[in-house]
Amino acid sequence: MSAIVDFLTQTRDTFQAALDDSRFQATLAEIADVVTASLRGGGKLLTIGNGGSAGDAQHIAGEFVSRLNYDRAPAAALALTTDTSVITAIGNDYGYEHVFARQVLALGRPGDVLLALSTSGRSPSVLKAMDAARALGVRVVAFTGATGGAMPERADLCLHAPSDATPLIQQVHITAAHIVCGLVEESLFPRGTAA
Repeated sequence: MSAIVDFLTQTRDTFQAALDDSRFQATLAEIADVVTASLRGGGKLLTIGNGGSAGDAQHIAGEFVSRLNYDRAPAAALALTTDTSVITAIGNDYGYEHVFARQVLALGRPGDVLLALSTSGRSPSVLKAMDAARALGVRVVAFTGATGGAMPERADLCLHAPSDATPLIQQVHITAAHIVCGLVEESLFPRGTAA
């Protein structure tokens, strides 16, 4: 039981740190504004990450395309973590560090937003994709941990989960993504409008 209580206590403390951090909250609001502006202007959200962050990238894209809180029109979002033929071809032909960058170069357009997730902030495949997005004029949003590794200097906006522990960072990331999606949903598709 002590391991359960310890983890739940760490989770509570991490979320309390985010709740007490006005910069964290302001960054979330800015991210929601950037994504809203992109989608309103005909852009799309591209999401990337490795491991658990790949799962989060897919989860986030699903919330935008389907729905989060209520029925509404779909929003353009695409997880670049799901096409095994593309990922394995790029990994085989160019190296794994290029699996997201090649997709960003193929699919990204100015006005789009790339949401890059990495708990360490040091993932080569994520960093290369961020560089590719910046070169294209795609806005870059990063979700990372307390230090952020090499992500902050590559991002237009960087959200730091207040932890160095991967599971806690991931919990903050998916909660933050739900907040962003909810804000975007309310802005673009106010409750009561037709789906």
